[in-house]
Amino acid sequence: MSHCLLIVTAEVDAEVEAEWSAWYDSVHLPDALACPGVLSGRRYASVGDVRATDRGSPSRSAGRVYTTIYELAGPEAVDTPEFTRMRGWAQFAPHVRSETKVIVAL
Repeated sequence: MSHCLLIVTAEVDAEVEAEWSAWYDSVHLPDALACPGVLSGRRYASVGDVRATDRGSPSRSAGRVYTTIYELAGPEAVDTPEFTRMRGWAQFAPHVRSETKVIVAL
């Protein structure tokens, strides 16, 4: 195993954002941190407009992008039964407008 980071971003519909955030902090993040191979995790929220580029076309929008950075003992940590069970957005899945997930080596 070699240490790596799992970086997850999500944009959530404004009408459920407060409820989603409370669930994320009190249920989802602790469940993730209890999984074997997950060493740490911390969540962040963007401030200001969100800027994106799609095929060279820039855009800007209001809203928040939430980013969680997990340190993993290795990339196989995301394949454990425990991690597989807690993966996903639960009842909030229909309200997640966009997401990215990437594993990067340290």
